Amino acid sequence: MSAPKPRTLDPDLQLVRAIGLGSATLLVIGNVLGSAIFLTTGIMAQRMPSATLLLLAWIIGGLLALTGGLTCAELGAMYPRSGGWYVYLREAYGPVWAFLFGWAGVMVMLTGSLAAIAVGFAEYFSYFFPSLSTNRILFFIPLYWGTLHISAGQVVAASSLALLGAINYIGVRIGNAVQAMLTAIKVGLLALIPLMALALHPIRPSFRPIFSQVPHAAASFGIAMIAVMWAYSGWDWMCFAAGEIKRPERNVPKALILGTIALTALYVATNLGYVYSLRIDEMQGVLRIAERSVTAMIGAGGAGLVAAGVMISTLGCNAAGIIPISRVCFAMSSDGLFLKVAAAVHPRFRTPHVAVVLTCVWSAFLTITGTYEQLYTYVVFTALLFNVAGGMAVFKLRKTQPDRPRPYRVWGYPFVPAVFVLSTGVLVLSTLIERPMESLLGLGFVALGLPAYWYWSR
Repeated sequence: MSAPKPRTLDPDLQLVRAIGLGSATLLVIGNVLGSAIFLTTGIMAQRMPSATLLLLAWIIGGLLALTGGLTCAELGAMYPRSGGWYVYLREAYGPVWAFLFGWAGVMVMLTGSLAAIAVGFAEYFSYFFPSLSTNRILFFIPLYWGTLHISAGQVVAASSLALLGAINYIGVRIGNAVQAMLTAIKVGLLALIPLMALALHPIRPSFRPIFSQVPHAAASFGIAMIAVMWAYSGWDWMCFAAGEIKRPERNVPKALILGTIALTALYVATNLGYVYSLRIDEMQGVLRIAERSVTAMIGAGGAGLVAAGVMISTLGCNAAGIIPISRVCFAMSSDGLFLKVAAAVHPRFRTPHVAVVLTCVWSAFLTITGTYEQLYTYVVFTALLFNVAGGMAVFKLRKTQPDRPRPYRVWGYPFVPAVFVLSTGVLVLSTLIERPMESLLGLGFVALGLPAYWYWSR
């Protein structure tokens, strides 16, 4: 396959570097902080009934996320452009591997995440407006292979994406301001859980090491870590928008480091709130653990408070996600490896407006059809593989481009990036063992990108 022609002009020069260090840090937090922290701990406690081990899992998860942030920081400072992993994989392994990442990301891996989070927003939106739930079917569309039922909740989910897309269409400044505001609000709401637990309803949990009292402690801890690592996923998305960050050689590394540290502190504090408001036996198997925790402290009104918190959290997550995800589409198109029109920059708003529209429209389509549920499970495995390849890119580029300026060099090299690669590799292996068919189908979906690459690279 022939490689595409190199770009004669950096397309990022048409964009506006309007995102400062504070906003970039909130972008890291906003892309990670969705609904997982409100739902995960109760399921973990079912297999691992130990306050000590629960907190330890969240601390270790934060440290592993930090190794990823430190690793990605070197690459982000070297290549402060739109596209993130797409750019790093292109520089390290060539355009084919970069395209396959972009193909999987734009088609399902990244846009499917937006769709899933939008449906989560609609679920909690219906708490306040029951007539707009996902159970209420508005109409149906007959298709050749069956009937497509469209619910009120799906329309709400798609509408939320349309609203956020319109905001990002008219300027990165306003889009960034909205995501920063929503992220700050959801961080404040989440911080209320540990504050209330310590002030209003203190339970004195035992923090003694009780590995011997947890059946199959090592296996249970490993399974819990998989859930924790997924709760931390998304810290790297900020790098996709590096082309619009001020002083990226300085602010990209700082935002990654500060953002992952802040997330770790917030996650650990929230789980402290859970174990100080509920006994372990009250937590076991509870899906909506945040709702149970707040209700135990302030009564029935806690359910509404948590529903509002999750609704804002999911909306903020997508407000933060649209910015970087659309930039992957923009970067691919600028390289001539996707729709040419998506490389356009609005002459007035200075945004990749077509890429924003395509990202939101496709995500909304996945939301309306419900296909994201099946497709997203298929690409989980390949998403992890790309993260492993991205981590390995640090080692490869140190050898192939030793003289390239590196404004930031990963602290603790080679051990820190090695820990990131190995820990992500464990997740790859666990996913392959737990979902072998979905993993293989995901690889097959990525392989479908090869004829697409051949077409566009011509």
